[in-house]
Amino acid sequence: MLLNNRTQVTEFILQGFSDSVPLRILLFGTFFSLYTAALSGNIMIIVLVTWCSILHTPMYFFLVNLSMLDIMCTTSVLPKVLETLFSGKKTISYGGCMTQVYFLSWSVSGELLLFTAMAYDRYVAICHPLHYSTMMSKKICVFLAFGVWSICGLNTTINTGLMIRLSFCGPNIINQFFCEIPPVLLLSCTSTYLNNIMTVLADVFFSVLNFLLTIVSYCFIISNILKIRTTEGKKRAFSTCSSHLIVVTMYYCTVFYAYISPISSYSPESGKLVGVLYTAVSPTLNPLIYTLRNKDVREALRKVPLFRK
Repeated sequence: MLLNNRTQVTEFILQGFSDSVPLRILLFGTFFSLYTAALSGNIMIIVLVTWCSILHTPMYFFLVNLSMLDIMCTTSVLPKVLETLFSGKKTISYGGCMTQVYFLSWSVSGELLLFTAMAYDRYVAICHPLHYSTMMSKKICVFLAFGVWSICGLNTTINTGLMIRLSFCGPNIINQFFCEIPPVLLLSCTSTYLNNIMTVLADVFFSVLNFLLTIVSYCFIISNILKIRTTEGKKRAFSTCSSHLIVVTMYYCTVFYAYISPISSYSPESGKLVGVLYTAVSPTLNPLIYTLRNKDVREALRKVPLFRK
């Protein structure tokens, strides 16, 4: 198809990793293991929380939403990575690339917004325990979750729509193992000024603002924990939010680099490492962190016949 006397790109080449066969085999095994573990762990969380009545609380309701976003994140990227490593074919269609951008952006922004909702839940639980049932009622939890999914869906639709309007006329090599906004924008042969503005606005809202809100929440949480007189009481209070704090810290460190850094300073090699962390490692570790460090989840697991001794 011709557009302004330029040939429109119909597929992209994912530079990805080395063409060395032994390395491809090693990476295939690694990514397959991570994807299997991520799917199994997050599906287990969803089934466990749905099935076990003692986990029908706001914190685990949000955890189910986090698991669904983790599944969306890994499934939007890793199947294509496995196909590429297995076949050696590094091409991805234009439509496939845009689809990957859409669902990956939705899941990443969704997790950032959900972390803020989860931080608010912990803030209410520790700082206003007597009003917890009112401030975190079922209607409020559903409203917060609906807000997370709808706001992120709208943001992703706008940003992906702005990307679709761009022209890509070569080169078509993406120095990454999946399609994400920064490296794809670098390939556009038309102005990305509006895209860059919308990307910055999204970064400020989803990353910077939500990070600050999460920090403020934990400042209040830590302040209230320090006021608890007994060591046991402090330990119990901190244990209710430690898992969330670990996940948030791990996720923000990777996403800040991938999406907050200016497009012009994007580093392909560092981007690949960070990409592995937030598309494969983080979704795999999240269920483990919440399961192994959480007494309620461990108790629920013991009630499942498969996990009984």
